[in-house]
Amino acid sequence: MPMPLADTSDPDLGLLYAVNGLAKSSPGWLDALVSWTGEYGILLGLAALCLTGWLQARRRPDAPVAVAGLLWAPLAVTVAELANLPIAAIVNRPRPFVDHTGLDVLVAGKEGTHSFVSDHSTMSMGIAVALFLVNRRLGWIAGGLALLQGFCRMFMGVHYPTDVIGGFALATAVVLLLAPIAMAVLVPLCHAVARTAAAPLIVAGGRRTGTLKGGSRRRRAVPGQVRAEDPPREPDLAA
Repeated sequence: MPMPLADTSDPDLGLLYAVNGLAKSSPGWLDALVSWTGEYGILLGLAALCLTGWLQARRRPDAPVAVAGLLWAPLAVTVAELANLPIAAIVNRPRPFVDHTGLDVLVAGKEGTHSFVSDHSTMSMGIAVALFLVNRRLGWIAGGLALLQGFCRMFMGVHYPTDVIGGFALATAVVLLLAPIAMAVLVPLCHAVARTAAAPLIVAGGRRTGTLKGGSRRRRAVPGQVRAEDPPREPDLAA
């Protein structure tokens, strides 16, 4: 038996009908575009943002710390999705079209799955919050994509608004609450990797931590030459 959360309040259901009603009056190509975007497109866009963030993080003076923050993004999403498994089983909320008629469902195969919380919303917001901690510009873009993801899931008729909000809240809590523990492990790991042959994964140009930056080429030490000072560290992760 579903728990009481399955009995949605009027504002929750009313907003769902309002957003999903746009699908009924939209041309077929737009419905198909929103469905693909809400199912796959936004997640691909977020993956591209993470790749961009990694390329930029490798060029920062605090590259090992910045790359560690980027690594926390997919790990945080994994933790949030694992945390959602017992939540979804306990709440046991059916998809909105199971209990309510008149919805235009744009994607098939969701009948036997849980509605609360939205996995897509959880993944999108998890990436957005983790990216924001490292690169605010990319984080804002990812946040916009996460909000669009929530809209698409309601437009498609597969989630209530509170499913989306729940996913956002779960992802944000996991990213922020566990970030100190994660960084305590990931930062030393990235520093260690930066001192090995795999240094290009952490720092741009293949330079190892503690060596001089000489553009695209490494400068060899000359006896008697004064060593250049290391660039100052940024005060925080966010660029």
